[in-house]
Parts: sequence; C-alpha cells; structure tokens
Amino acid sequence: MELVCPAGSLSALKIAVDNGADAVYIGFKDDTNARHFAGLNFADKKAQDGLAYAREKGVKVFVAINTYSQAAGWSRWQRAVDASNELGVNALICADMAVMDYAAERYPELPLHLSVQGSATNYETLTFYKNNFGIRRAVLPRVLSLKQVETVAQYSPVELEVFAFGSLCIMAEGRCYLSSYLTDESPNTCGACSPAKDVRWEQTESGLEARLNDVLIDRFEEGENAGYPTLCKGRFKVGDKTFHAIEEPTSLNTIELIPQLQAAGIKAVKIEGRQRSPAYVENVVRTWRRAIDLYNTNPEQFRVKKQWKEDLAKVSEGTQTTLGAYTRAWQ
Repeated sequence: MELVCPAGSLSALKIAVDNGADAVYIGFKDDTNARHFAGLNFADKKAQDGLAYAREKGVKVFVAINTYSQAAGWSRWQRAVDASNELGVNALICADMAVMDYAAERYPELPLHLSVQGSATNYETLTFYKNNFGIRRAVLPRVLSLKQVETVAQYSPVELEVFAFGSLCIMAEGRCYLSSYLTDESPNTCGACSPAKDVRWEQTESGLEARLNDVLIDRFEEGENAGYPTLCKGRFKVGDKTFHAIEEPTSLNTIELIPQLQAAGIKAVKIEGRQRSPAYVENVVRTWRRAIDLYNTNPEQFRVKKQWKEDLAKVSEGTQTTLGAYTRAWQ
C-alpha cells in the first residue's frame, strides 16, 4: 500500500519524504484547498522547491484543490489547476465537478483523484465520476465500516485510498457546514473550519476560554490540553451536564487494520494533518512506514508494536485514538 502523507509547509514535506512517504499532498495559498490557514501551504517558488525535493527521492506529489468553487472566484480554481499542470504534479485531488470537468478537458493526461470531500460511499458513485471525469483514484469518507470498505473495493472501478491516521471531524465530509453557522465560512466554501480570524482565546478566573466569533465553545482547566477550537468538538451544556455533546476530540488510528486493508485491495492509506507540525509529520510517517514495511516483509507475523501505539498516542487529539466507523460492534 502507498503511504500518502500531509505537507502543510516545505519543511513538513521534506520531513515526510525523508521518513518514508510514498506520496505527499499539498495545497496552494488560497481557498482552493480545505486547509486554508495562515502560514500553511505553498506559493509558486515553494511548490517548485518541494516538487524538486520529492522527485529527487522518488516521491509523488499530489495537489489538493478540494473546495467547492464559488461563482465570484472561479478563476482561482482554474489557476490552481493550470499551476498544478505546469508544475508537473502526479495528481490532483478534487471534489467539485466543475473543477474536475475543467481539469479533465484541459489536461486529460493529468491524473484526477476524487477527494474525501466528494463524499463517495459506493461503487455506483465512483463509476459516475470515472465515466464523466476519468478519475483514477478515490479517497473514501471516514463514515464507512471495514465491511463496507471491503464491499466498495470489491466492485470499485478505480483505485481506493482510505484514511489511516489523524483527527476526526463530524464524519460528514463534504457535507458539513457547521462552522458556517458561527463564522459564515466552512471548509467546503472557504477552505477553513474555525477560521483563525474568528478564534479568540482568553484566560479567565474560570479557565482558558475558547471563543469562535465571540461564542464560547469550550473552557479548559489549568493543565488541561487545549486543542484547536472547532464547533463540533466544543463542550456545551445539555440539561444539567456540560460535555462534548457532538464529538469527543480523538484521532483515527487504523494501524492494526493494515492486513485487512491490504487484503481488500486498498491502494493507499492517507495520513491526515496538513495543519499539524513537522514534528507530528515525522512521528506519524516514520511509525506508519515501519508498520507497512514490517507487514510487507512478513505478513503472517505482523503484530502492532506497543512502541508504535505509544508514539502515535503522543500526537493524537485528546491523547486517545479510535478505529472510528471502521469498527461497529452492533453490525
């Protein structure tokens, strides 16, 4: 299986490459990608440098153009596709049919991957995207159980990529507009959930408070780890209790499913986290590289090592991990 790794900066890209990535995915410095945060992403020169570094080491570079184009700014999405082709990247990761149509018409030789934001959960949908836009790979949403992933893989007309590790969101990729209720912006339209300009931290007598557009969404006690404040992972009072009413902060970790994913014919596993630090990238990519290599060397003896779990737990949200929707005991 191919290990696809996040690169929110040139330093993160180099670290991912040096620690065993088979491919890295990047975005440009605008709202054409779903990690549009200040200080992240690539302008022309950095993108050229990153591509040159990855190529020298035999690593592929994918470009995420995975937000939904807005009528007033359609030219930005066109420029992002044009720039990717000029750079000679290995694939585009897209969700918007208009973007895919533009890319397929202008650059038919440029491989297209369907982004997780496309929210394709069955092989009939994948067939539609293949027939109409010629996609070669699709990233499956994190709402599918392992059994459902296996079923889609059995009939899929294109390569499949699944998420392996990283933060979980509300599990409605491509359909979540929760952030827009408070900020009028969402990852689908502007590339950012909880835009930094709307986030405010304030130390009070009650604790460290996180506000989104002046709405209190969490309060942390002294010594408690405070993650990036998103509405879905805030704590709210329901009845007489205050808790993570929508979703607890936790990270997906499917390292123990490597044998099953391999057997299902999954082509690639993806590490989430272009917004995370180079130290996170180093830790996660190195651990997953070792796990995949061990499995490839001796699949019959593959066992998840305690050290791998401990290393991944250190960079997990809430220092806890889950198999997420992959495992559903009630099924």
